[in-house]
Amino acid sequence: MGIKAVVFDAYGTLYDIQSVAEITEDAFPGYGEIITQVWRIKQLEYTWLRSLMQRYQDFATVTRDSLAYTLRILGLDYDTATFERVIEKYLHLDLYPDATSALTALKPRKLAILSNGSPDMLDALVRNSGLAPLLDATISVDANKIFKPSPQAYALIRDVLGTAPDEVLFVSSNPWDVAGAKAFGLNVAWIERVSPEAMALACVENEVVAPLTMFKAIRTQMDELGFAPDHRVRSLSELPGIVARS
Repeated sequence: MGIKAVVFDAYGTLYDIQSVAEITEDAFPGYGEIITQVWRIKQLEYTWLRSLMQRYQDFATVTRDSLAYTLRILGLDYDTATFERVIEKYLHLDLYPDATSALTALKPRKLAILSNGSPDMLDALVRNSGLAPLLDATISVDANKIFKPSPQAYALIRDVLGTAPDEVLFVSSNPWDVAGAKAFGLNVAWIERVSPEAMALACVENEVVAPLTMFKAIRTQMDELGFAPDHRVRSLSELPGIVARS
């Protein structure tokens, strides 16, 4: 059976989460990189902890709590206006350069986002980036009140699009998301933006491991969870070819 729908993760897949670094550095000179990486690490950690604790709070709350944690542990003072200015960037993340052309080339198949993001965050992000006309649905895990990689999160694809798992190609750059989607039974493409060779080179070339290098080491390499993607690609632009061959 062919691919009838292509569903994308949002953060790190269509949208560059590292683009928050410009605003964190501007708000806290000299601390931009460490804030950016710790913030993202804790943001993901809080989604998993809240899912395990069965104490769901939406992604907007998780994002705020993880930023507050980051600034506190770094000993950084801030006012409300500064905090809100940094948070606001999550509604204006940079779109990866090949995202729009890749989605355009994948039509007329159904196209959607499945994201941990709360509905308000995702709607604003999609609208601000100009992707709205290309998407058939923007799906938030908030509907089932549990974060990816829970099977209940991926089940929303079937509920909203009416497509069986074997009719869907799920696309993510996040290895934990790849494993979760594959465990659920979806066809999965992993956007491998950081190769193991590049990762190893970054570690040996520096006496001190930079925050971004540490983030890449723990969040961009395939996890040992027993699930591998069906396709490994380096960019979104490779996806139309994969779908055409399916």
